Amino acid sequence: MGLERIALISDVHGNLTALEAVLADIEGRGIQRVFNLGDYVGKGPRGQAVVDRCQEVCEVNILGNWDDFLPDPERAEDSEGLRWWKNELREDQWAWLRGLPFCHDFLLSGRQVRLFHASSADVHHRIVFDHDAEQYASFFENTPATGDGPVPSIVGYADIHDPFYEEDRGRTLFNTGSVGNSLGDPTPGYVILEGVLDSPDPAPYSIQFVHVPYDAHAELAIARELGMPELDGYEAEIIRGVYRTTFYAGREPRYHRPALR
Repeated sequence: MGLERIALISDVHGNLTALEAVLADIEGRGIQRVFNLGDYVGKGPRGQAVVDRCQEVCEVNILGNWDDFLPDPERAEDSEGLRWWKNELREDQWAWLRGLPFCHDFLLSGRQVRLFHASSADVHHRIVFDHDAEQYASFFENTPATGDGPVPSIVGYADIHDPFYEEDRGRTLFNTGSVGNSLGDPTPGYVILEGVLDSPDPAPYSIQFVHVPYDAHAELAIARELGMPELDGYEAEIIRGVYRTTFYAGREPRYHRPALR
């Protein structure tokens, strides 16, 4: 059985321009399977179009924290921005987003792989780059959210917009980074998994990180034309890679550190 490739994307956050650039790169590499680790909406101006596009091209779609709370009528009226991003979506998309599965498990070259958005516990439970040994171990545990099943030896997650790769005693952890809201380096990123899919037999596999340039200024112009709120915060993120809370607070940017994404 030959090696196959899967593209893992995440955290598009309504940035259709970045999504299309990444999808074009995926298509150009001849990759036909795309898995999405969540956070389709919020922050950017075209969540509705992003959801439609991901429904069209993504074989697997997973729940993100924004997908859970933005359509929630008890939580999404807290600011002008949240109201705008929610109302830019269709009502059928609210239900689709909140109904997405928590995780996706499969075999790759004899290794059990698990993908989820933020942590094994909850989409709102964030674990960042500089985690401790206990937090690292928690990625590989079964929880009420993941359900029972084979414990993974490879875990991929998203949420922190901060790609990294780590190995420890036969376990591999990686973060996909972000397509539409990459911080530090604002260039969209995604991951390619390659191996023998759905096979229990040991075989070669690889994890590749990809960055795809795009026209961020054109994306910002669309947000401005559509009248999206929090435009200066969006500009800080997609042009300079500075998290909007850091920008609004006037602090120096810090990366690989806790922050609301």
